[in-house]
Amino acid sequence: MRVPAYLLRHRITVEPYLGDSAYGPTYGPPVADVPALVAETIKTVRDPQGREVTSTAQIIAAPGLDCPAESRITLPDGRITRTISVAHHTAPGLPVPQCTEVSAE
Repeated sequence: MRVPAYLLRHRITVEPYLGDSAYGPTYGPPVADVPALVAETIKTVRDPQGREVTSTAQIIAAPGLDCPAESRITLPDGRITRTISVAHHTAPGLPVPQCTEVSAE
């Protein structure tokens, strides 16, 4: 069971992080109009290195979203932010929705 589409009221743009080059970070082609639910609240989360950092936006999207840590995200208000961490929530066989949760700067 996937998160119901009617709950994903916002639209975001995701540029997946591909790695670093001699000229800085590189990103994949932008994926526009991604359905999501965005909550702009301040929370403390851990980054991939285990450090505590502040997240100012939490995003819920459909499962399978390609948005690794360090990806660029354009929020509905036009603010461009960076992915801190990604969690894929699944519960095979249980009647709860699967989704991807992204914590962003």
